[in-house]
Amino acid sequence: MLCQIGAAQFQVVPLNTHEIDHEAGADYAAHAVLGRMPPLEFVGEGAESWTIRGRLFPQKFGGLPELETLHSMRRSGHAQFFMRGDGIPMGWVVIERIAEKSSYLASNGVGRVIEFDMVAKRAEGPSPDGIFNALLSIFA
Repeated sequence: MLCQIGAAQFQVVPLNTHEIDHEAGADYAAHAVLGRMPPLEFVGEGAESWTIRGRLFPQKFGGLPELETLHSMRRSGHAQFFMRGDGIPMGWVVIERIAEKSSYLASNGVGRVIEFDMVAKRAEGPSPDGIFNALLSIFA
C-alpha cells in the first residue's frame, strides 16, 4: 500500500499514485511598531494540504470504482483518516477537489488512461461520540 484515505487504498494497481506534494504553514500576527520592522507573533498552525497525483488504466487494471469512492468521500464532506503506506498516520483530511483527465478514449468513451489530481486538506477528525455513533450505525 502506498497510502490510504478513508476506504480508498492507493496501491500500484488499480488505484495508483505516483506523486504526492505536501504543503504546511504557520500563521503569524504582525504588530505595528514605530520606526522598525513589525515583530511577528506566532498564532498557530496554518493550513496544511496534500496533492496526490495518480494514473489509472481502467481497461487493463480497473480503478474506476476506487476513483468513484474518492468522489463519494469528497461529496460527503466528512473528514477521512489519512495514513502513509509505512503506517505513519498523517491525520484527518477532507477531500477538497479531484480533477481528472482522460486520454486515449475507448469506444465506450472511457479513457484508456485517466490521470487525476486530488487535493486533501487537514481537518478536525470526528469527536469520540461521532466515531462511536458511526460504528453503532453499522450494526443497527
